[in-house]
Amino acid sequence: MSSPEKNITEEEMKVVHKHTCQLDKWILASGKAMSLLFLLSAGIIMIEIIARYVFNSPTFWVHETTTLLCAICFIYGGSHCLARNGHIRIGLVYDAVSDKVRRWLDIFISFMGIIYSITMAAAAWIMMQKALYTPWGEFRMETSGSAWDPPLPAIIKTVLFLILVVMLVQFVLHLLVHVRRDTNA
Repeated sequence: MSSPEKNITEEEMKVVHKHTCQLDKWILASGKAMSLLFLLSAGIIMIEIIARYVFNSPTFWVHETTTLLCAICFIYGGSHCLARNGHIRIGLVYDAVSDKVRRWLDIFISFMGIIYSITMAAAAWIMMQKALYTPWGEFRMETSGSAWDPPLPAIIKTVLFLILVVMLVQFVLHLLVHVRRDTNA
């Protein structure tokens, strides 16, 4: 599985691939649970419809709650897509090339994903810090400013940062697998 010039043992390759697979499996399994948030969101909207049109008593928390739940699901979608190897690539080109070229394309995609994840995580870190702390350093979660005023912006920005860190780890593990992959086997 490994070539002599790489000095990588088959056992090392198995360890890297195992960690990549374990993380991807965990993300995919968690994705099934995360999809229930969409169902919960739909249920909450149904409660709002009944409260508003049957009892003439609209709520003030439904819009922000469903926005939070759906935002978390959409943010998680990037990591889930990467775990499924379902990211966007030009299939017409990718499927037409040899395994060796495909390996190089996978390395390029993973490398660009690392750069993207680092850049986005750095920006998300700044947003998260501003959402969690006042300019003088006191912990205070940013709120929505509505009548209900929950700390949903701080929660969403924190989840965004955490998911981008997970995606960074995924891209690094995928890069290691692609770099160590033998196309001659």
